[in-house]
Amino acid sequence: MTGIDFSKCPLALAPLAGFTDLPFRRVAKRFGADVTVSEMISANALVYHSKKTFKMLEKSPLEMPYIVQLAGSDVQVLKEAVRMLNDMEGIDGIDLNCGCPVPKVVAQSAGSSLLLDLPKLGALIEAIKTTSTKQYTSAKVRLGFVEKTPGAIAKIAEASGADFLSVHGRTRSGGYHAKVDYEAIREAKASVRIPVFANGDIKDVETALHVKAFTGCEGLMIGRGAVGSPWIFHQIKHQSTTVEPALVRAIVLEHFDAMLDFYQEKGVSIFRKHLHTYSKGYANASVFRDTINRIDAPAAARECIDAFFSLESPTI
Repeated sequence: MTGIDFSKCPLALAPLAGFTDLPFRRVAKRFGADVTVSEMISANALVYHSKKTFKMLEKSPLEMPYIVQLAGSDVQVLKEAVRMLNDMEGIDGIDLNCGCPVPKVVAQSAGSSLLLDLPKLGALIEAIKTTSTKQYTSAKVRLGFVEKTPGAIAKIAEASGADFLSVHGRTRSGGYHAKVDYEAIREAKASVRIPVFANGDIKDVETALHVKAFTGCEGLMIGRGAVGSPWIFHQIKHQSTTVEPALVRAIVLEHFDAMLDFYQEKGVSIFRKHLHTYSKGYANASVFRDTINRIDAPAAARECIDAFFSLESPTI
């Protein structure tokens, strides 16, 4: 079992629905992510033995430590989901999603809706803590639903048994576009003794260093900042602002191959969204995207990707 060394400012890949699947997590792990987290897993879907959900739980051997994030609002269902995870090897912790702003999740009284009912949020964390046999119980939260109450949220999480906390610096009403409030993350960190990951708009080395120093958090969690730039973990660790074009090409091709391994031929079409972000800043990106969108055969797609990233360099 591999633990999280909070003395070394661990870097975690945040769960992002539709992006942080096994292939992406594998690439992020290879290039410096210390901790990886599954995409959000519905406790209900897991209990009902959804094949798609079990597929989402698969991990790369590289992923150590590996955290599974659950979303749910019913204590008994959550406990049953945790008991199922107890029987699975290779999982180091279970995280409760208390931040997803998606309406269909909120409508089920899960995700960020838990920020409106802190006693319930606490009861769910306690249910995981008392049922799980894994090393870690944690929660990923926002600053509040509309009103910011970072200290109160952090304290209830700690009191309910969370071993660490991840704080996204926006409220639910702030979505993904409001300015991240690092002051509020600092407030959350100052209110508890457990380690805290700071999360939100960490997209470059300069921001990472600032957030770490300003908030006092033990670790950094990066989500959208890693999409299209999974090498950001390597850059932060080495305080480097550049990445060699040859390395970009190698990473993109490795990611593509991993997608084929995981999704078979469907991986070609699923990978297009990643290619759209990988190619940002390249002179002929629009032509490349138009071309790759029309290719379905894996071999032809790989040839096209290889050729583009071999010849092109970013213009920004």
